[in-house]
Amino acid sequence: MAKLDSFDLRILALLQADASLPLADIAEAVGLSSTPCWRRIQKLEAAGYIRRRVALLDRDKLSAGVTVFIAVKTSRHSMEWLERFHTAVHDLPEIVDFYRMSGEIDYLLKAYVSDIAAYDALYKKLISRIDLSDVTSMFAMEELKSTSAIPLGFAAEGR
Repeated sequence: MAKLDSFDLRILALLQADASLPLADIAEAVGLSSTPCWRRIQKLEAAGYIRRRVALLDRDKLSAGVTVFIAVKTSRHSMEWLERFHTAVHDLPEIVDFYRMSGEIDYLLKAYVSDIAAYDALYKKLISRIDLSDVTSMFAMEELKSTSAIPLGFAAEGR
């Protein structure tokens, strides 16, 4: 796909805010008729700019309101160990983000649980699957900002 233009960026911004918007509303908001707008959305999906469309759920209403950041240090740095760790984490639904880090912490995980007991159960599941050298857990006291929106200014600068 060619570089993103202002129409593409506005379409992406609207879909990030509400993926359930009707095509006619998106087209009107960006200043296109429905057919060219639909074609652009199809191209954005085919090119991988739009990976999928999801509903954002209310964690508190679903009893998953506690956010835990799990910092992992390990003395093992082989591909075999990393693959085992990835497999161990992959099918734990409480863990929603998983990063390999630079600096003092080797891996950072983000989990949603209902309470301390649920975190303890998650921790026990995790350590039963993989040997970890040092695990530090940090519970978020208050969520001050959380978004799924990707900043689109970088894409605009690349034009």
